[in-house]
Amino acid sequence: MRVVASLLALALVLLLAAQPVAAQSKSAHGKLFPPGDLGLLESPDRDLWQLPGQIMDALGIAERSVVADVGAGAGWFTIRLARRVGPNGIVYAEDIQPQMLEATGRRVSKEGLRNVQTVRGTADDPRLPKNTLDAVLLVDIYHELDNPVALLRNTAISLKPHGRMGVVQFKKDGLGPGPALEDRVDPDVIVRDAEAAGLKLIRRETFLPYQFLLIFARQ
Repeated sequence: MRVVASLLALALVLLLAAQPVAAQSKSAHGKLFPPGDLGLLESPDRDLWQLPGQIMDALGIAERSVVADVGAGAGWFTIRLARRVGPNGIVYAEDIQPQMLEATGRRVSKEGLRNVQTVRGTADDPRLPKNTLDAVLLVDIYHELDNPVALLRNTAISLKPHGRMGVVQFKKDGLGPGPALEDRVDPDVIVRDAEAAGLKLIRRETFLPYQFLLIFARQ
């Protein structure tokens, strides 16, 4: 019995000791959207409720603009940005998952667009060119961010002095498509994070049926 008890105690010690290692081995990005589910982002009615044209209008994105799609996913918004800015504009499609950038690259190639550059960022830094962008767009990625203040700060320095950053997230009322309620972020939380990152709120847009759009500028 003593041998059995000793073996059980040893097993318990080993199990407890192994738990921190197992926790450390887990991905730091457990909330990231899985590339295998990209089809969920491609609903045929998305143009009707996402209203990309009005979002781009609100951010002042026009022909020749230089813009970035941070957390581009499979490039749904990237393509629309590229069409808006035209051949003399530039769109940086940024993501931290290589599978997403590959999907965006295939989409860009299929569309025959030559004004899109893919960028592999990190969780804290999108690695965009500094003081270059007229606008940056972050669409429904805020709940995936590990350190939103750092990400916003490192994104803000890519803006020109009069550039704009747009953050789009689903409302917490639970209506329409979008993520689970626990993954929806209160707009005031985003505003506080943005202020800590050196940004100031310019406008809260309410024209989206299921989402909100916050527009920021550098302080």
